[in-house]
Amino acid sequence: MKEIEKQYYSLRETEEMTGVPATTLRYWEKQFNDLAPRKDGHGNRYYTLENHELIKRIKYIRDELKITRIEAIRKELASNTKRSDERQSALDILLRVKEELCEIRKMIK
Repeated sequence: MKEIEKQYYSLRETEEMTGVPATTLRYWEKQFNDLAPRKDGHGNRYYTLENHELIKRIKYIRDELKITRIEAIRKELASNTKRSDERQSALDILLRVKEELCEIRKMIK
């Protein structure tokens, strides 16, 4: 049975789902205007899947394309290059396949 996707994810859930530490997420919020999670009355952050996609894209640009300066990452995001989009999609698919293979391996053992 397929799990229903939630509309909002906590900071901890977002950290686990994207692999980006909470401290980095908070920093990126200040650096990238499009990354603006919802906050409740207590200041708790709630991210959408759209936020997750942006976080993964920033992480990909930083880690895979080796672009580390914030201004350069902003420029790469703004250019919306097809090449980086395709590489990001391929990386996402490979990570899902890896997770599934690990699950299959656990079942076999």
